[in-house]
Amino acid sequence: MDTFFNYNKAIARLPSRDVCNGLRTVDSGNPSYEIVKAEHAAYVEALIREGVDVEVLDPLLGFPDALFVEDPAIVFSDAAIVLRSSMPERRGESETLARALDNKFCNTLYLEHGFVDGGDILQLPDAVIIGLSQRTNREGAEALGAILKRLDKKSFICDSPKEVLHLKSDCSLIDFETILVTERLANEEIFKGLNKILVPLTELSAANAIRIKSKIFIGEQFSETIQILEKLQYVLVPLPTTEISKIDGGLSCMSLRWRG
Repeated sequence: MDTFFNYNKAIARLPSRDVCNGLRTVDSGNPSYEIVKAEHAAYVEALIREGVDVEVLDPLLGFPDALFVEDPAIVFSDAAIVLRSSMPERRGESETLARALDNKFCNTLYLEHGFVDGGDILQLPDAVIIGLSQRTNREGAEALGAILKRLDKKSFICDSPKEVLHLKSDCSLIDFETILVTERLANEEIFKGLNKILVPLTELSAANAIRIKSKIFIGEQFSETIQILEKLQYVLVPLPTTEISKIDGGLSCMSLRWRG
């Protein structure tokens, strides 16, 4: 358990020039390619500063959401699982990502039934939570659960709020016993026993953060949430995510992270 947040390997992908065509649940305008590129670069640089060896894949033209490498796969120290997207526009991402994963993992498995996005997978030290959402259906969740069982990993299925794209749009594990979470998700039975820090209603997207070793990466625009976490003595790395958020992106979805 003491190595759970101690990631030292990651895969990311550079944004392509057609990133402005990325999928989104709410249209808040097209992101600027140049700013998305700068935000992504700041993210990768922050991982490297924390001692993470990051492989940055080339842009995938024709797949504007391909920089969100967490959605087509999930990874553990001992295995990778290539997932299936419910969105036809994104299905080609898995094939190219799988080649990169094959070079990193001796054991790469494939989801063959249903649909699952990695944004709906919350890893805990002792279990994996699979959220049902707009992008993950029950058939896929159950098929993934069967694969996880083969890897000796427990899994549980829960409902994501209907208003959000992914489970992790509304929650993040920020230490072994605590989740950063929105009020609309906080009372889910699956989180019973965990401490909960609620994000302000004006900063719901702040719930998507990631912990790297002893630090928490969080969007720099979420000033109220940053203040809450700093008062609780968390060490933060604020990062720009304003443009990436226009295509439903957050900090967790821009990399696959594991302990190698």
